[in-house]
Formats: sequence, structure tokens, C-alpha cells
Amino acid sequence: MEGGREPQQPKRMRSVCSESGLVLGGGRGPSGGVSTRLTDTSSWPRIYGNRPTAHTAETSSVCTCVVHKRCHEHIITKCAGMKKQEDTPEEVGAQRFSVNMPHKFRNHNYKAPTFCDHCGSLLWGLMRQGLQCKVCKMNVHKRCEANVAPNCGVDAKGIAKVLAEMGVTPDKISTTAQRRKKRTLKDFSFIKVLGKGSFGKVMLAELKGSEEVFAVKVLKKDVIQQDDDVDCTLTEKTHPGPGLDRLFFVMEYVNGGDLMFQIQRSRKFDEARSCFYAAEVTSALMFLHRNGVIYRDLKLDNILLDAEGHCKLADFGMCKEGIINGELEYGPSVDWWALGVLMYEMLAGQPPFEADNEDDLFESILHDDVLYPVWLSKEAVSILRAKHSFFKDIDWTLLELRRLKPPFKPRIKTRRDVNNFDQDFTREDPVLTPTDEAVIRQINQEDFKGFSFCAETQI
Repeated sequence: MEGGREPQQPKRMRSVCSESGLVLGGGRGPSGGVSTRLTDTSSWPRIYGNRPTAHTAETSSVCTCVVHKRCHEHIITKCAGMKKQEDTPEEVGAQRFSVNMPHKFRNHNYKAPTFCDHCGSLLWGLMRQGLQCKVCKMNVHKRCEANVAPNCGVDAKGIAKVLAEMGVTPDKISTTAQRRKKRTLKDFSFIKVLGKGSFGKVMLAELKGSEEVFAVKVLKKDVIQQDDDVDCTLTEKTHPGPGLDRLFFVMEYVNGGDLMFQIQRSRKFDEARSCFYAAEVTSALMFLHRNGVIYRDLKLDNILLDAEGHCKLADFGMCKEGIINGELEYGPSVDWWALGVLMYEMLAGQPPFEADNEDDLFESILHDDVLYPVWLSKEAVSILRAKHSFFKDIDWTLLELRRLKPPFKPRIKTRRDVNNFDQDFTREDPVLTPTDEAVIRQINQEDFKGFSFCAETQI
């Protein structure tokens, strides 16, 4: 004590709730804060289920997210600091929604005091104090970036409100979560061969004990290794099932066939049909590009029609993530160029460039003039020349909601119908081709480590 005055206590720096954006109050009431920085990280940080007893964090760190006690039950995403490991069926449900919309953070200069939307503390410094997502404008410390959940643009409050109206809170999702059984080859019976390629074949299969059918892509490991395409295969992974000699992709069966099969039936598509397909493919490409993915393999064979006649992109083995604005000399424009080629093939019934070999084809693309058939309208020619109003009749909002009626609906009688696939394949026996045991023994199984994966919406 000096001069009869008590010494002033240092001011405690306030923190802000990353969920509500409000200042965290003191004490243990509903306005107090909870954090994933806990001495015991076995419960709440993993599923946001049990409240810690202390007001704030003290020691070991999981994801460092700080929220009000009244707000933590509104968290709908998994803890970003969770270790990747094999979980029990109960834990899979307890981890809440598997949202994966990465933020696009950039260095940012703040002209006013700003708090980190993740840990709640002040962004310090004179310049480039932190990072800001260029999409959702979230502000975080550079040290917090790795711990931020990939929930860019997700209306967490809106989803939590809907769940509350349903009588469900995120921390209780585990009580209704379905238990997921790891499927093996024995769980499926093969029905028909749908197609064949250089790596293997695609077969129609039924999940035993149900009426569900799936398309199963079967790839030979020895062929993949010989062609040095392991990375492409892991990029495309969809479902677990690696054996010693083969890899299996269990995918949705899209029974309308591909556009190559359909155009061979009709020789070419009319402009209304071509416009619809091109618009849906454009919507799909825009989605991929927004998420930093370049498709790179756009062709008639890779566009499937569902039972209603809507398009779905398939075969993502050539995709590359995170190369937009990267070191490569090309970007999303490669997909738009390929879309032009695709539209020419749909409208003209033939490719714009032809040659006897790959080298001559490249020369043709670089130097030859494209000839436009006389039956094409001015609008069709204009879009192929990138000067167009070809999509003037397309309502893009309704298109993305799948509310536009497709101009063509495939003829499908049953779920197992294979009439929209080449009979040269469907007439084959649906059996696995024998493999060379000597070759299998030489395969380095470590090359395929990390293949097993199960999509949230699949079986």
C-alpha cells in the first residue's frame, strides 16, 4: 500500500465467444466461457458433450476454440483438433456433422481493434495482425489457422435452430446416429458388368440382405503400380475394401448411362438438350473451382445421367486440389476449354479436332481452324467461339436446385436396369478376372496405405 491507496489490479483482457461473437463474462454461470484447452481432453473437446468445470482453459490444447457455456451446445461441427484415428460406431455419431468447407484465409490489416473469431483474444500488432477468410470474413490469429474447423459459409446458428425445433441438440446427435459396419467384398453380389477400362472394370452389385444396388469399380493394384497412377487412385477413393490384389470403389449407381452412350444412339443432341447438359456441367465445374479443385477430365464418357435425366460428373482420378493460383501454368480455364470441346461434340456429333495420333492431334488443336456445321444456329456457333447468349433461357437458380425439367429422361424399368450401358459389357459374366499370384507378391502394399475411406452419405 502506498499513500493509503490500494494497488490497482491489472485489467484482464477480455475474450470473445467464437460462436455468438459476444464478450465472455466471468464466473461459472451461463455467461462464463468454456474452451477446448483442458487438462482432461477425453470428453468435451472430442464431442463437445460434457462441460468443463473451470471457467477457462489451463493446460493442454486440442483446438483452442473458446465459446460461452450457453453456446457450446450449438456447435455442429467436429473438433478440428481431433486426432485422426479409427473410431467406434458410437464415436462416429458423437463427432457431430462432418462439414468440410475449408476457409480461404489471407493476411489482413485491421484498422480497428479486432478479436479472433476462434480463440476470442485480441489480434495484436500494427500491420497484418491476423488472417481473414476472403469468403466468410472470419478473423483469426495466424497461430489459430490450423485449428479452425472447415465450416466456411455454414450457417451454424440456423442449423442449430432447426435442430432445436426438432428437439435435437448437436451433443445428442450420437443417440440417433446409425452404426456403420465396415463392408467387405462378401457383403456384395455382382449382377452385371457395366464397363471396362485399362485398370479394371465396373460392375453392378447388390448389397446382400437389401434391395440396394451400387456401381463397384474394381482396380488391379499391379496395373496401377506399373502405370504409376497410385496418387490418382487415392484421389478418387470413395469406399473401403482394399485386398491384396485389388482395390474396390463402391459408388452410387447412376443408371441413365453416360453421354457417350446416349449420343451414339442419337448421333448428336439438339440444341435444347445440349444447352441443358452444358448448363448443368457448368454449374458442377463452378462448384469445384470455388472449392479449389480443377476437374481436368471433362468428356462425354465421364458425364452420367440419373433416372430423371440430370447430369452427374464421374471419375475424379484426374482432379487436382489446391492448384488454382498455384505453380502450374494453367488454371480453371482448362475446364472451360474442355467444356467448349464437349459442347461441339454434343451439337455437331463429332470432335472439333481429329488426327491419327496424339502428336498430330496437338498440332491440329494449335493450328487448324474449327469448322462449324451449317445446321448450327448463330447462338450455338457464338458460344463455341466464346461470344454468346446461348444460356439466356436458363434460370441458374432453378438449375442448381434441380428444378428445371431435363429435356430427355432415360428409359429405366427397375433399379437393376442396365439398358443404358453397352451390351458388349453387360453380356459378360460379372466375375473378377484372375490375377497373377507372382505379380501380387511383388506389390508394395505400403503404396496403397490410406486408401480405406467411407463417405458419410454412403452405405
